[in-house]
Amino acid sequence: MNLLLPCLGVAGLVLLVAVFAVIGIYNRLVTLRNRVDNAWSQIDVQLRRRYDLIPNLVETVKGYASHEKETLERVIQARNSAMSAQGVAAQGEAENLLSGTLKSLFALAESYPDLKANQNFLMLQEELSGTESKIAYARQFYNDSVMSYNTSTQTFPSNVLAGMFGFTLREYFEIEEAAKEPVKVQF
Repeated sequence: MNLLLPCLGVAGLVLLVAVFAVIGIYNRLVTLRNRVDNAWSQIDVQLRRRYDLIPNLVETVKGYASHEKETLERVIQARNSAMSAQGVAAQGEAENLLSGTLKSLFALAESYPDLKANQNFLMLQEELSGTESKIAYARQFYNDSVMSYNTSTQTFPSNVLAGMFGFTLREYFEIEEAAKEPVKVQF
């Protein structure tokens, strides 16, 4: 009987350590998942800012290049597509399309010296350029957060708990090679 009591104490201690380990792993997975969600929210904030700038930019260009209606309409359509995209992959595709149309809009502006000299246009270009930098940083932070989260959900022993509690892998926010170049803003 005296031998049974220390054995129960050791078994209880081992069980207690195991319970705390499970709690720690679960809490880490929740923290990483929340960090990914927060990082995506930061991307969304910057994308919304970008979307808000585009109509002003189009209106400014329209005043100087009204006969370039097709280019202006493509920019607005790409913006609307990006705003309604659902999910990381769809958002990435929509952003690639939008970046391409913005490049064509700035290329169009090169043909209009008066437009290039317009203070409102210059201010919008500068603001859009700053927003593009913030989007790039937010994408990097998001992808870093996804990498940490996915690594935790795939490595032992946290992968066991991740499977039991429904923690699934997250997608990276990837862009095409052509779209990785920043929108060229020339003054």
